[in-house]
Amino acid sequence: MRRRGLAPLLAVGVTATLAPALATSTANAAQTGTVRAAAPASATASALDPYVKQKPKWQRCEADQPAEYQCATIKVPLDYRAPGGKRIDMAISRIRTTTPDQRHGVLLANPGGPGGPGLDMPLRLKEMLPKSARQKYDLIGFDPRGVGRSTPVTCGLEPEEENWLRPYKEATFDKDVAWARDVARKCREKSGATLQHITTRNTARDMDLLRAVLGEKRLSYFGYSYGTYLGAVYTQLFPGRADRVVLDSAVDPARAWRKMIQWWAEGAEPAFDRWTEWAAARSEKYGLGDTSKKVDRTFWDLVRRADEEPIEMDGQKYTGDDVRSMMRGAVFSVREGTELVVELKKAAAGEPATAKKLPDPAGTPRPAAGSEVPRDNMTASFWAVVCNDNSAAWSRDPESYRRDAIEDKGRYPLYGDFASSIKPCAFWHRSVERATVVHNEVGSLVVQNEWDSQTPLPSGQALHADLKGSRMLTVLGGEGHGVYPSGNACPDGTVADYLTTGKLPTKDVTCEATGDSNAGAREDGKRDILPGAPLPRRSPDRF
Repeated sequence: MRRRGLAPLLAVGVTATLAPALATSTANAAQTGTVRAAAPASATASALDPYVKQKPKWQRCEADQPAEYQCATIKVPLDYRAPGGKRIDMAISRIRTTTPDQRHGVLLANPGGPGGPGLDMPLRLKEMLPKSARQKYDLIGFDPRGVGRSTPVTCGLEPEEENWLRPYKEATFDKDVAWARDVARKCREKSGATLQHITTRNTARDMDLLRAVLGEKRLSYFGYSYGTYLGAVYTQLFPGRADRVVLDSAVDPARAWRKMIQWWAEGAEPAFDRWTEWAAARSEKYGLGDTSKKVDRTFWDLVRRADEEPIEMDGQKYTGDDVRSMMRGAVFSVREGTELVVELKKAAAGEPATAKKLPDPAGTPRPAAGSEVPRDNMTASFWAVVCNDNSAAWSRDPESYRRDAIEDKGRYPLYGDFASSIKPCAFWHRSVERATVVHNEVGSLVVQNEWDSQTPLPSGQALHADLKGSRMLTVLGGEGHGVYPSGNACPDGTVADYLTTGKLPTKDVTCEATGDSNAGAREDGKRDILPGAPLPRRSPDRF
């Protein structure tokens, strides 16, 4: 298929091209009460003409990167209700197909977040996709608004202020409230009026504007984690523009965002129970107890001991709260959870132990030295989206967070207080728009591991139910956050076939994990291309 050029598209008129999409967006927004005095679709499209007419100045991204990997910057409206106002940058990238005669269109991708930069996604997709799928697309990446090179926001936070998942303690709660209030204040002071427009809905609008700039009628999309929510919002706002859509490790739109964070605690409890049974069945090897109750007792004895006197390993001390925090993510991989407790148990007994077997304690990925991106950009943009997308989900009463943290620590002892205690959103300004209600029939493929620490299986099932035209691929026994690519022919083949042919499975697909863990198949060096870069300790992976 001959590539659809930008010039022929503009020759038929950009208003005609954009108007249907904007009409859909406006109608959806009106239905859910998410715009104020929205302009008619034709008028809005006319105001966006200058944006659509942009011609990206593609150039090699970096001297040490492949020449085929190209970058550019376009402008998008800060506020789509007033497109003639302030403009902000949108950093974009691409790797064009080498088989233009087989080209289907563009494949846009998002790695997760909120706050995750995606400019390098074309490089990742090129390595991930089989040739049959790769040759169908120009691979497109972008940094979402407020992130990385796309007019980055900042809150001017110090590293200790970025530690945002804090266990509830009566003695420190007032300090945690003050911390949350200070973070919200600093974000407003540092990022000003830009901050309120860093939302998922606006990022979806940016995606559709990019589609028009690239001269495409429709947009194919691959989103991980938070990127599944972004993709779902895009399908809701622009259903006629969505083409082939893959949503891997899915967010439940109805839980965005406070309830999704709380789901980390709720979802950890069945994973913990599964882990105790697995470790008990291997008691001769690991020595944690020959029944699930004994394994459970071994773990909580370690927590109590670490509360009394931190457990030291490789020069670092671990409190009981540290142990609970690390264990939340670890139990979703039964082997990792077992190895963690084995090492902690040895260290507590004064025996040689190593933290090398513990979950990676690396902090939030930071911009490279000399970069113009603020050091706290990922955290700042995270809060912008999490608080702006649905401010109504966040109580303004600090005492309600105290009550929830106490109650949820009783219901979900491993992590309930971390998830439910005070967050900066309690002091955030009210959202410019209401939350997006996702309910449409756009065809898409929802992909989900059974044991996912960040987006539990019920979350993926909820998104599947909201997207009436979707099919769901579930990896039974699959562990880890992010399925594709797994090295497992069943899920990998299903995803690749859909991207190559555009044909969804006729019904939902169930795959069996390979080996003890689906995540184990990713130990071939591709693990780093999956979503969920680790945050500081006691701050688990983002969505």
